[in-house]
Amino acid sequence: MKPADIVHLHSLSAPTLSPDGRRAVFAVTRPDLEEDAYLGSLWSVPTDGSAPPARLTRGARDSGPVFSPDGRWIAFLRPDEDGRAQIHVLPADGGEPWKVTSHPLGAGAPCWSPDSGRLAYTARVPEPGRYVDVEPGKEPPRRITQLKYRLDGLGFTNDRRSHVFVSAPVDASGEAGEPVRVTGGDFEHADVAWRPDGSELLFAASRHGTRDTDLVQDVWACAPEEGALPRRVTAGDLDAWGGRFSGDGSTVFFSGDEIGPGLDDFVGQTTGVWSVPADASAAPTRLTPGEGPRMTGPLLVVADGVLGLAENRGAVDLVLVPFGGGVPRVLVGDKVQVQSFDSAGGVTVAVVADGRSSGELVVVSGDGVRRLTGFARGPAPLPMAELTAHAPDGYPVHGWVTLPEGEGPHPVVLMVHGGPFASYGHQLFDETQVYAAAGYAVVMCNPRGSSGYGHEHGRAIIGAVGEVSAGDVMAFLDAALEDGRLDSSRVGVMGGSHGGFMTTWIAAHHGGRFRAAISERAVNSIDSFHGSSDIGPLFPRPLYGPPEVWAGESPLTYADRIGAPFLIIHSEEDWRCPVEQAQRLFAALKLRGHEVEMLLFPGEGHELSRSGLPSHRVARFEAVLDWWRRHL
Repeated sequence: MKPADIVHLHSLSAPTLSPDGRRAVFAVTRPDLEEDAYLGSLWSVPTDGSAPPARLTRGARDSGPVFSPDGRWIAFLRPDEDGRAQIHVLPADGGEPWKVTSHPLGAGAPCWSPDSGRLAYTARVPEPGRYVDVEPGKEPPRRITQLKYRLDGLGFTNDRRSHVFVSAPVDASGEAGEPVRVTGGDFEHADVAWRPDGSELLFAASRHGTRDTDLVQDVWACAPEEGALPRRVTAGDLDAWGGRFSGDGSTVFFSGDEIGPGLDDFVGQTTGVWSVPADASAAPTRLTPGEGPRMTGPLLVVADGVLGLAENRGAVDLVLVPFGGGVPRVLVGDKVQVQSFDSAGGVTVAVVADGRSSGELVVVSGDGVRRLTGFARGPAPLPMAELTAHAPDGYPVHGWVTLPEGEGPHPVVLMVHGGPFASYGHQLFDETQVYAAAGYAVVMCNPRGSSGYGHEHGRAIIGAVGEVSAGDVMAFLDAALEDGRLDSSRVGVMGGSHGGFMTTWIAAHHGGRFRAAISERAVNSIDSFHGSSDIGPLFPRPLYGPPEVWAGESPLTYADRIGAPFLIIHSEEDWRCPVEQAQRLFAALKLRGHEVEMLLFPGEGHELSRSGLPSHRVARFEAVLDWWRRHL
């Protein structure tokens, strides 16, 4: 795989099934270097496999399809002439779609009412004089009164809050009436769902008085009408979202994190499935074990339980959680990552990725899975080999090694993932494939602090992030280097976000092991991150400890120990790890005459390597490969 081969990597949206389960519709999106954009359209496939997938729409970037409950319509998102996503509706049996919304900042994912007559969704409402028909540099000044006022990849949120709307009745004539705004106030709203009888909406929001200084988010319910008074369904002591009613409307199931007695402890919390009476007459009950697995993604209530996704040692399983709670039953597992799913009419489909594909649609049955699509193209990926090493204290460290073609010995790139509560896993990863195809053995693992290995694994790094993580990572590297096909004299280390933090830390504390390093979008100095990051005010204390220890926990403190040539990559509009984090490290290294370079990408945020402009993603790959050529 070459850098420009990212054009071969497709992504499938969450599928939607017709009510009878006979037909699945989904969006396929790919990077396009000529347009320097991500282009996509809707596709359809019969779930019995009687015909191959067929393209359904011809929009530039159609996404997020959802069948109406009566099967007549498909709602989806399509950019308008200003590039802002608006809800469109397409007749399920064919025809031209029409636009349902015209919000100045676009609309969010649509959710059909049970009678298929209306759509609920969220949309951002800008303050007068902002964002619309005005140059950004000529807007009036912003008055900031809260800590939570911006978000990476979006920008300022305090002057364009997200509210719940309900569309006018869906009209087959194509004429869209005015939607009804359901929520108000200076709050963010998300995750809309209908009660089965259509009398209420569920949504997630932080509407309590201390929302600016804690992590509490509740599930709320209200009537789908203007001026409705929301009522809180959860108890104000969880980070809760994704609420869904039971079939009879008596119970609400939702995803949630416990956040400690101070309501601010996010570190290593294993997201669970919860239930609560819809009338809030009792406290929420956790249905999945507290020690794991960690649930991720949306939930779907079916006849015999709640479908969801569960992380499991680098895999993501499709599981069924019993209504009464207990260990989830795995429906799709093994060495794969299930990305999304739907179930209707007795049929369940899922988008499943593995080491050979970035995701294909399958039908799930008791006998396993049957593939419905085959969108993968481009070079055949190199295989990832699993390895388990042991840290100095005997703790097991799980990961993978990908070897290039040829006998070797090959130069080595050690990669460290972000998070820290995230993980590498069983999925085609463009980073791994590009570096291995260029001749480097790629080594990557999930040290303590990673997700998918239980509650205690995720929390083991609290107060000693760099020290504990580095011990695991270095032990895994040592185990990988026992293979004579890897050249222990030519090793580089790289990572982004928390992986960038760890790259700087490792280069300072274990620098003699590495020929060169690449740190991307990193946290380098906790004290300034605390005030400049969009998550800074609530992030450092639970993970690193109180402010008096931040200097000792910051990689920048040890910059004078770094001996390997150092490349810093950052985005100018990164608000998760702001660009000052890169600038401070660059200045510290440059002023002492160290070999250091800094590559800055304009117009990009924290997600550059995953969803930045295709041209920027290619340029980043080329810069990384150039650095490794020069030093490894």
